[in-house]
Amino acid sequence: MSKQIGFIGCGKMAQAMIQGIITSKVVTPEQIIVSAKTEDSLQHAEKAFEIRTTIHNNEVAAQADLLFLAVKPNLYGEIINEVRESVNDQTIIITIAAGISLDYVEKQFGKPMKVVRSMPNTPSLVGEGMSALCVSSSIDEGDLFEVVQLFEGYGKVEVIEERLMDAIPAVSGSSPAYAYLFIEALADGAVLQGIPRNQAYKLAAQALLGAAKMVLETGKHPGELKDDVCTPGGATIEAIATLEKQGFRASVIAAMESCTEKSKELSS
Repeated sequence: MSKQIGFIGCGKMAQAMIQGIITSKVVTPEQIIVSAKTEDSLQHAEKAFEIRTTIHNNEVAAQADLLFLAVKPNLYGEIINEVRESVNDQTIIITIAAGISLDYVEKQFGKPMKVVRSMPNTPSLVGEGMSALCVSSSIDEGDLFEVVQLFEGYGKVEVIEERLMDAIPAVSGSSPAYAYLFIEALADGAVLQGIPRNQAYKLAAQALLGAAKMVLETGKHPGELKDDVCTPGGATIEAIATLEKQGFRASVIAAMESCTEKSKELSS
């Protein structure tokens, strides 16, 4: 890709995406320019990724063909107001914050814009991200191809209707945090049985990685894969029964509902 990529904001999510983009070689580090509030953040980004950096948001906005707004939701109005006059009409604006609608972005710019609303996640850092996208009416097939190509550089992508975006944080945006909690719990259980902590984390994490890969690559229903592990009268079905008695599935669904409600609250 020959386009210039800009990031306004360089927090953990932006850094994960930048690392993923560079590792994938979809673009070179020289094609990426980043701005941030502090010189410390910029120095870290420049050293870690060998990209161009600036303290001036307008400089990024003027140069970028694809511009990521990687700031907190409450800062979007302020940032767009700051860079509105610097952005080219053909620039693709990409949001990564929960609750920021396509309509909100266009209203802040005061005109129709090419806008992509995205919800990536932090595993983008290791090339295993999951991103959901929805697009404004100004985005054509060529624009969408370039955006998807960029996101596929560090994971998988699904393009969905905007009405479903508030549900995405719960299932893929925030869910790595649930997975880390589950890995930590598995490791604690292993340590309780005498397995050293470092080995416990490796055993638990690799088991989850392998299970996820089985779902993606075999195309089998998760329930079928679960049944394949559960021998009649065996230890695994005993563990599954205990999880169900403790409300494991209901707890996960309840947590996701809480996450979705918060996303809707941010949207409003």
